[in-house]
Amino acid sequence: METISKETFERVRKYSLAAEKPERFQHSLRVAETAKRMCEIYGQDPDKGYFAGMAHDMCKDLDDATLVSLAGHDGMEITGVEKKKPALLHGRAAAVKLQRDFGVDDVDIIQAVAMHTLGGPDICPLAKIVFAADKIEPGRPQSSEEYLDRLFSMSLDELVLCVVEENMDYLRKRGKEIAPSSFRFRESLEKSLGRC
Repeated sequence: METISKETFERVRKYSLAAEKPERFQHSLRVAETAKRMCEIYGQDPDKGYFAGMAHDMCKDLDDATLVSLAGHDGMEITGVEKKKPALLHGRAAAVKLQRDFGVDDVDIIQAVAMHTLGGPDICPLAKIVFAADKIEPGRPQSSEEYLDRLFSMSLDELVLCVVEENMDYLRKRGKEIAPSSFRFRESLEKSLGRC
């Protein structure tokens, strides 16, 4: 690994293994593999994709107060949606933890981990990949090999837009609130694809 030493990788892996419920850690490994595969397809660093995928949920099982406290150190506002549901802050909290406790300073990895839940406008390709990988890894009910093959035949922005729209439909059907940043994310993808 270029930007992440083997020692840092192993420390983060061990922390994630201890901090996450067993089924969540298995999800994280599937996200890591999916992100690595997507990085190979879309010309990004597969090692960074694997690392960010493995680390993305390292704070998911923390209590609300700890999530708010950690995420509050990233310099961004905690939105109304995040205040109502602090679990949405787990990516931002993990990004802070990676920087503070593990010395990770790769801006793409930090953004990918921080933004994997809600996405956001103008995020880097690695962040788009980890956002999508989290929602399409093979443990997800819709993620058959045919489904993944269809997505992986698209451009990265087309794939991510498809995943964002599926995710919004999922939330709508369950009567859940969609974060404003998700709408901005969709708009920025549509703009980059010339659909606005």
